[in-house]
Amino acid sequence: MEKIVLFGELLLLLKSPGKERLLQSPALEAVFGGSEANVAVSLAVLGREACFVTALPDHAVGRAAAASLARYGVRVQPVLKPGRLGIYFLEDGACQRPSTVIYDRSGSCFAETAADEYGWASAFSGASWFHVSGVTPAVSQNAAGCALCAMKEARRQGASVSLDLNYRKKLWKYGASAVETMRALAALADVIVANEEDIQNCLGIAPGGLGMTADGCRHLCEEVRRQFPNVRTVAVTLRRSQSADRNGWSAVLSGRTGFFESASYSIENIVERVGAGDSFAAGLIFGLSEFGGDEQKALDFAAAASCLKHSIPGDFNLSTKEEILALMAGNANGRIQR
Repeated sequence: MEKIVLFGELLLLLKSPGKERLLQSPALEAVFGGSEANVAVSLAVLGREACFVTALPDHAVGRAAAASLARYGVRVQPVLKPGRLGIYFLEDGACQRPSTVIYDRSGSCFAETAADEYGWASAFSGASWFHVSGVTPAVSQNAAGCALCAMKEARRQGASVSLDLNYRKKLWKYGASAVETMRALAALADVIVANEEDIQNCLGIAPGGLGMTADGCRHLCEEVRRQFPNVRTVAVTLRRSQSADRNGWSAVLSGRTGFFESASYSIENIVERVGAGDSFAAGLIFGLSEFGGDEQKALDFAAAASCLKHSIPGDFNLSTKEEILALMAGNANGRIQR
């Protein structure tokens, strides 16, 4: 089984019930998640060996966080230490009211753990792929250094490296430049996943006068690959948000064999937007290794996987390979399967 290593922070998500405002009623729903953790669960559900490297507090909440991944088959390799778990609060949007995220991550175990505390050589032994997102280097200077160290070790051991740019304006507060930090990481990546705003805010590359038309997307991808010659694949997700409940969803990919556009999905009555981009990254990683180099099929698989994620509460995409392939084949009517 192909071993995929992921590195990032595992978070406690505290969410208002249903579509309520935060603390409108004196209750919060608690689950676990985080960008790379979401990718790890998706890959495990799809049948890959996912190994998640992180730092957790050595107490009951930290152990519960690890168990939330292990139940789906993710192998968690935590550095356990005294401290706290990072938290984020989510108020789910509805109609024209957008969703809102509040982070409480400063000083977490993950933010404070240095690169030399992780056993990188052991973690990457036998690994074919490594994935990290731009959320991680935004957390702290320590986390940024760890991400850079992990990418270098992954390349040294011959693993492919994917980077989801994932720009989070609310996290880049510790003084580092997002563009300078992320360009250093992008130079070590084989695969970059992003939307157009991520590319502008993390790499300093603007979409240009063509906008996000097909020609504009092609030009943007080509410019990323020109500036980062090591990158062989750039995938860009395209969300058209009519309201918090109704989005259009598609993606494009520039790779070794050409430029490709996915099917376009109209998603209504959205259950959960959180984790949709992570499910796309997981689907792409899976598709690029599963379909014999067929980049169109890999892209279509990733777009369909992330479309289905919008129907599943929580951070994790629990869609199976068979369900994703069925949607790719046109089974989109939602009829009961008996």
